Amino acid sequence: MTVTTPPLLAVRDLTVRYGTAQALRDITFDLPPNSALAVLGPNGAGKSTLARALSGLVPAAAGSFTLDGRELTGLAPDAIRRAGLVHLPEGRGVFPTLTVLENLRMATACDRRGRQAALDRAFAIFPVLGERQRQAAGTLSGGEQQMLSLARALMVDPRLVIADELSLGLAPKMVDVVFESLRRARAAGVAVVMIEQFASRALDFADHCLVLRRGRIAWAGEARLAGPELLRRYLGEATAA
Repeated sequence: MTVTTPPLLAVRDLTVRYGTAQALRDITFDLPPNSALAVLGPNGAGKSTLARALSGLVPAAAGSFTLDGRELTGLAPDAIRRAGLVHLPEGRGVFPTLTVLENLRMATACDRRGRQAALDRAFAIFPVLGERQRQAAGTLSGGEQQMLSLARALMVDPRLVIADELSLGLAPKMVDVVFESLRRARAAGVAVVMIEQFASRALDFADHCLVLRRGRIAWAGEARLAGPELLRRYLGEATAA
C-alpha cells in the first residue's frame, strides 16, 4: 500500500519461525498514523503470529519493524507496550471479580499521577463504563467486557492498538459494541490493526487491508478495493458480514 505521510508502523521483511516451521515470511507493509488496517486470512494464515511478533511475544527470525521511527524489533513486550503499541489478544483481558473501576486503575498502577486524567479519558470515550464503574467486570456482557479491555489499553495512551479477534464468540449486537468501541478509539487518535473473523465488517471499518495466506501476503491494498470475488478467492467461506 502507498502512503504519502511517514508511516506510524513500518514492517520490513518480517519472518517468524516456530522451530523448523515458518509461520510468516517476508511481511512488509506501512500503516499511516490514525488509520486502520484489516488483516484477513484463513485459519493458520499467520494473522495472530503477526500480532504476537509485533507485540514482542514471539521473536522475529528476520526482518524489522518500527513505530513512529523507533526500532522495536527484539524488544521485550513491556518495552514495546511503553513505546505505544498495545496488543489485545483473543479473549477478554479483564479481571472478572474486580469492579470496572478497579480494572481501569490496575492499568495505571505504574503512573498514579496520571491516573485520574486517564480515567476521565476512558469514561469520556466509553460513558457506559463510567455508569457501571462499581459493577464487577464479570457481570458485564461479552461486548462490554471487550470494551473494558480496550479502555484498559487506552489508559496507557497508545499510538497503535492491535485488536486480535475481539468479536470472537460474541452475539451480533455485542459485535456492534466492539466495532463502535474501536471507532471511538480511532476518534481519540489511535491507529488500529484489526484481525477479525467478520471480513466484511472489518473492511467497512478499515482503510487498508492485508490478506495473508500460508504466512505470506497474498494481497494488499485499500480496503474498499477488496471486493467479494477477491475475498472468496483467498478466504473461501470466511466472508461473514
